[in-house]
Amino acid sequence: MPGGIGRAYAAGSRPVRVPSPRAALELLKPITWFAPMWAFGCGVVSAGGPAWPSLPVVAVGLLLAGPLVCGMSQAVNDWFDRHVDAINEPDRPIPSGRVPGRWGLGIALAWTGLSLAVAAALGAFVFWAAALGVALAWAYSAPPLRLKREGWLSATACAACYEGLPWVTGAAIAAGGVPDGRILALAALYSLGAVGIMTLNDFKSVEGDRRMGIRSLPVRLGAARAARLACLAMAAPQLAVVALLAAWGRPVHAGIVGALVAVQVALMARLLADPRGRAPWYNATGTSLYVLGMLASAFAVAPLAAGAAP
Repeated sequence: MPGGIGRAYAAGSRPVRVPSPRAALELLKPITWFAPMWAFGCGVVSAGGPAWPSLPVVAVGLLLAGPLVCGMSQAVNDWFDRHVDAINEPDRPIPSGRVPGRWGLGIALAWTGLSLAVAAALGAFVFWAAALGVALAWAYSAPPLRLKREGWLSATACAACYEGLPWVTGAAIAAGGVPDGRILALAALYSLGAVGIMTLNDFKSVEGDRRMGIRSLPVRLGAARAARLACLAMAAPQLAVVALLAAWGRPVHAGIVGALVAVQVALMARLLADPRGRAPWYNATGTSLYVLGMLASAFAVAPLAAGAAP
């Protein structure tokens, strides 16, 4: 097939002209929604949690962070990466033909419009945060910018979309306005740490990226150096969080985050012994500890953001 893109057939003979709901949902990758929804939840917690009357608004915010903005970013990425995916993961919906023709682009555009409409209904601050996330998602995947071609820009844009922006959005919805500066500091630090997570995630597509000229950090630096960089990128911001929590008079929470970092460092030693083989393992273990630290930090800052005594 031209460009390595296959064609799917219904009932063994007829070409697929319209994607099935299952194929369209697979294009939106529900498994990826967890990270921004978790960050959004941490933002809500960090602002002191929502009042009961605003719970429906928080629920819509979760929908915006996960199924809408994150789902949109996955559809955009798969459309512009369809030739790379034909090499790395040919069973994905677009290269396999289960989402045929230009349906992938159509879904990406429709989800973009829906995301912005929902964000606008949640207020100006939320709209502009979502608009920035949408712009980064398109800039990451689409020409002419296609930020994913350069490893640093790629990892930073993804980290902001998956961690920082959802956290700030959740806090803004819960607080009813611009979040407290300490919340913004935590969101920024955990976004920086997520650069390491995104770097490890790129290990799965090294061969296809190299062939298609995508200069991810594992491609540019090699497996060993990229893994060391990822570990440093994850650990350093978390240590800064520990220092801030201690300075803000939250020693118990600082100790919890510090202990989680210590376990991550122990796991990192095993990761560095075989970066390519163990990157998926670390994303399932060390990253879990990372996001638990996010929640602990959110609980730590909540009473401070609400104006309560520590």
